[in-house]
Amino acid sequence: MDFGVVLQTDPPGESVVEFARLGEEMGFSYGWTFDSHVLWQEPFVIYSRMLGATERMIVGPMVTNPGTRDWTVLASLFATLNEMSGGRTICGMGRGDSALRYIGKKPTTLKTMVESIRVIKGLVAGDTVEVNGKPLRIPWISEGGGWDLPVWGAGYGPKALATVGSHFDGFILQLADPQILEWTVKAVRAAAVEAGREPDSLSICVVAPAYVGDDITHQRDQVRWFGGMVGNHVADLVERYGGGGGAVPTALTDYIEARKGYDYEHHGRADNPDTEFVPDEVIDRFCVLGTVDDHIARLSELRDLGVDQFGVYLMHDAREETLRAYGESVIPELG
Repeated sequence: MDFGVVLQTDPPGESVVEFARLGEEMGFSYGWTFDSHVLWQEPFVIYSRMLGATERMIVGPMVTNPGTRDWTVLASLFATLNEMSGGRTICGMGRGDSALRYIGKKPTTLKTMVESIRVIKGLVAGDTVEVNGKPLRIPWISEGGGWDLPVWGAGYGPKALATVGSHFDGFILQLADPQILEWTVKAVRAAAVEAGREPDSLSICVVAPAYVGDDITHQRDQVRWFGGMVGNHVADLVERYGGGGGAVPTALTDYIEARKGYDYEHHGRADNPDTEFVPDEVIDRFCVLGTVDDHIARLSELRDLGVDQFGVYLMHDAREETLRAYGESVIPELG
């Protein structure tokens, strides 16, 4: 199992770089950040520094979207970073929850996601692709001599899972519940088979807050924000598919019944006041909490269900302690 560290690009940017450097020292092979360009600092600027401060770490957004930047800009960003780092980038892609909603726009469609990755991957590879009716290629990349940019798709609902299985290189599930993981991975792999793809070729990545310690009550309070963040996506699913265990399992949908709203000013933060509706039981299922042994037990279960990478959300008050605990005790056991 690989391990990634997921950071927010809060100022100072140098702190993000330092956590990436420490992450690589502790055995983390991936360095991810959120990508909401107004809520936090611009991540692609910081990726250049993260790559310069590390030797092996693969770096990218968790997740970007095809709505806030022109697709050719995204392709040029990844290609430039690859040229500078020897090809150490990856792209997590979603529809754009906080990034677009915060600036008054709606998340993009799944169809737009698929079309964007055709353009981005093709241009980064050095291929000629059609963009706005025009054949286009990045001229400083020799034709066909670029990079194979891995693009992993994030989602929860049936249509999103089918899209990921049919078109993406990997699947990102933003929660660590084994029951929900099993349901989503089954759907992704079934879609891959239907599309004539090899299902085991898709990477499976679970990302969730992880907090190592003994005070479970404090840990829950520090990561309750995550249930609120996931609740945004779940609310969209309930609106589209309904609740009651139809197209989407109740293990994912039932807990948002008491949800009253969401303010993106507090998005992804431990002091988010809009997450009081999230019960402890959901936090325990969605996150990885407790002692080192508790973490090893949960991650072993996820690994046995097919997870290739676990990404640690470090948005709480014990960031360095958790990173070091993983490096000293968890990764040596499971990596």
